[in-house]
Amino acid sequence: MEEKRYSCENCKLRAHYDKNPKSPLGRLWRLHINFCPGWKSYFTNQDEVTKAELRGKYNFYKYQ
Repeated sequence: MEEKRYSCENCKLRAHYDKNPKSPLGRLWRLHINFCPGWKSYFTNQDEVTKAELRGKYNFYKYQ
């Protein structure tokens, strides 16, 4: 079974958030993941350990 690749893994806005969460582009990305269908697909297809890491790193508690 081939693993699906997501553009979320290489998202330039996500990189801005990772570098500086308080930057305007970082804040925009963080707001964006609340309604982005691509992020939902990416997030919900991760294993539970990765989901927990993403929740902690991005303070993201949707889709529990």
